[in-house]
Amino acid sequence: MQAPALCETELVAVLVCLERGAPHVFTLNNGAILPSGPLMPGQLSLQKSLREWVRQQTGIQPGHTEQLYTFADTHLGDGHRRVRISYMTCLPPTVERLEGDHRPHTAALLDIEAQPADPLVSFYTYFPWEDRRHPAHAALIAPLLEGLKCWAAQDPARQQRCAITFGLAGHAWNDELALSRYELLWEVGLIPESCTQAEPERVTGLSMQHDYRHVLATALSRIRAKIRYTSIVFDLLPRYFTLLHLQQAMEALAGRPMHKQNFRRLVLQQGLLEETEQMDFSGPGRPARLYAADNQGQDNCYLAGAKSPLPDLVW
Repeated sequence: MQAPALCETELVAVLVCLERGAPHVFTLNNGAILPSGPLMPGQLSLQKSLREWVRQQTGIQPGHTEQLYTFADTHLGDGHRRVRISYMTCLPPTVERLEGDHRPHTAALLDIEAQPADPLVSFYTYFPWEDRRHPAHAALIAPLLEGLKCWAAQDPARQQRCAITFGLAGHAWNDELALSRYELLWEVGLIPESCTQAEPERVTGLSMQHDYRHVLATALSRIRAKIRYTSIVFDLLPRYFTLLHLQQAMEALAGRPMHKQNFRRLVLQQGLLEETEQMDFSGPGRPARLYAADNQGQDNCYLAGAKSPLPDLVW
């Protein structure tokens, strides 16, 4: 009679914040892993165990957490199997003030002595092809598109899949398909986790141990979906912010520019904000009005409808 496979459970935390104009995640081991640990002995709550691991490894006391996904396909050998249950938490700035460039500033939320290296790593360090805010994106993604073209050359079904996933051949770029794009690149063998012949990091992104980058791709897709219909962006902002600050936060999360006038009209028409009497004098031009999120007006939030057109990708 065959012995049953042994199964280990690991709880993984994706701690998201906005820093230096991009969504960042808290990591360990120089960006190679995410805070994680098994269900603690005597603990019946998965989230309580997760919070304790996060506190021990980063010094952060996470607030509201939501479950991302359960990954059950990691085999350790000798019949062992590891199930990873991932959770995501959005962290606000600890210092509620505006920097001179109108971008959010996240102060140290952790015990520096316990984590000497900078634990904050941009999502776009792991997924450089996902940041389409800058003209240089086309040149950056070209080697990946060439690899996809070779993979799909003689297969119409593959060509259609690539076109839909990466916004090619007349298909629009869908921000929410970040997970699908990562999984396609993994399948084709264009990233280090799936291929021994890794491309330069600036193209393929920083790799991670195990399947943690898969977890991150899931989190990025989840965030981009939620900014379309929830007020999650306000969880990442300071208490008071300008309209430009809010727009830049949305652009950072979506990885694409937004039309300034349309965005402001959309935000103000929905009644999502409370106008304050305070002004931001940190910028070089005229002082900007500071706003606060209106919790009563966020049930029907839609902020991602003012996207600017993106240049077509050529393959």
